[in-house]
Amino acid sequence: MIKDVKILICYNAPVSVFSVYNGKRSNEETKGKDLSEKSFVKELNKIKRALSKYFKNVEALAVDRDVNKTLNNINSFNPDIIYNFVESVEGISSYEWCMTGLFQLLSLEFTGCTPISLGNCLNKERTKTILKARGILTPDNIILQQNSRFTEKDINLNYPIILKLNTEDASIGISEFSVVNNYKKLRKQFRFLAETYSKDIILEEFIKGRELNVAILGDKVLPISEIKFKGLPSGLPNIVTYDSKWIEGSTYYNNTKPVVPAELGERIKNKIEKVAWAAYEALNCRDYARVDIRLSKNGVPFVIEVNPNPDISSDSGFARAAEADGITHEELLFTIANFALIRKTKNDSQAKAS
Repeated sequence: MIKDVKILICYNAPVSVFSVYNGKRSNEETKGKDLSEKSFVKELNKIKRALSKYFKNVEALAVDRDVNKTLNNINSFNPDIIYNFVESVEGISSYEWCMTGLFQLLSLEFTGCTPISLGNCLNKERTKTILKARGILTPDNIILQQNSRFTEKDINLNYPIILKLNTEDASIGISEFSVVNNYKKLRKQFRFLAETYSKDIILEEFIKGRELNVAILGDKVLPISEIKFKGLPSGLPNIVTYDSKWIEGSTYYNNTKPVVPAELGERIKNKIEKVAWAAYEALNCRDYARVDIRLSKNGVPFVIEVNPNPDISSDSGFARAAEADGITHEELLFTIANFALIRKTKNDSQAKAS
C-alpha cells in the first residue's frame, strides 16, 4: 500500500571547487572517468522510482547557496519529510550541516544525522577528540594549519604517517602519496595538500592491517565489509584513495574490492561491532552511518573515520552490507525514510498534546 506522504529529496548539484580531487600533482594524475558527484545524479532517478513504490509524491530538489530560492522551493512543495542527500553546497563541504540546520528552522523532519553530528564528523580532529574522550581507540594524530611552520622535531608521531584534509570527506586529497615513511616525503605531501586545497592537514599514525567498514542502520549493525587490496602493485599503500572510490579504470579502482561479510572470528567480530557502535553513539549519529576501522596485525580495532549519511546508492558499500543482511536497496531506502516519518508522527502527536 502506497502511503499518502510527500517526500522531497534534497541533494547538492555537482560543482567543482578544486583543480584536482585525487591528491596528485598534475604530472601524477590518474586518467579515468570520475564517478563522484555526477554518478549520484544518475542514481537519483533510481531512488525516486524506488521511493515512489512506497510514497504517493516524491520529488527532488538540487540545493545551492541561493537560500531564498531553496526556501521557496521547499515551502512550495510542503513535504512531510526531507530525504537528505546534501553533502556540500556548491562544492563547499562545510555547508553540509548548515543545510540540515535550515531544515530544523523550518520545523521539517529529515533523514539521517543532525547538524551537530554532521559538523563534528566532518572535522577529523574533533571526531578523534570525541572518540578519545569516550575511550575509543583511534590512531594518534597532530593537526597542522595550512600555513604551519614546523620542523622534524614537531612531528611526534611514529612512521608511517598518513596525511589527510581535516575537513573534507569522500577521500578527497587521498592518494598513494598520502602515506609517508620519512620527514622529507611528509613535507613534500603537506606542501602539496596545503597549496592545492588551502585546508588544514591532519597527520595520523598509519595502522598497518585490515581495512573494515561497519555499516549501522538504526539500531542494527550490518554485516562487516572488508576492503581487499589483492592485486595492488607492491610499493603502493593498502588504503582507500580517491581513485579507489571514483576514478573508474584506475589502478586503485581495479584493485580495492569489498568483500562482505568479512572473514572474522566470532570474538573479534563482536569486538569490532562493539567499537563501531560506541563510535556511532559517541558522535550522536542517527538512522544510518558507516564506521571505518583499521584492524591492526595484533587484532586491535582502531576507528579511523565516522561517516554520517554515507553513500547509499545501489552500488555503494552500505547497500552491499544491507543486501548481505537480506535487505534490498528499495527496502533500505524505505527504512531510512520511515525513521524520519516515525519522528514526524511523534513530534506531531506531542504538538497536539501540548
